[in-house]
Amino acid sequence: MTGSIAAVGAGLAAIGAGLGIGRIGGSAMDGIARQPEAASKIQTAMLIAAAFVEAVALFAVVVALV
Repeated sequence: MTGSIAAVGAGLAAIGAGLGIGRIGGSAMDGIARQPEAASKIQTAMLIAAAFVEAVALFAVVVALV
């Protein structure tokens, strides 16, 4: 029973990460479309935010499996 609950937790973490990164990417594309001259700043901020989302998702998966 514990293994299946851990799998559900890991799956929820993966879904959350996918949604978060998708939202970050979509918002970044919106911002770049509105202000193409700020593309490099937006891209840098997007990559940093995506890295933070991935780190939190990885941490959640580890906690769920432990």
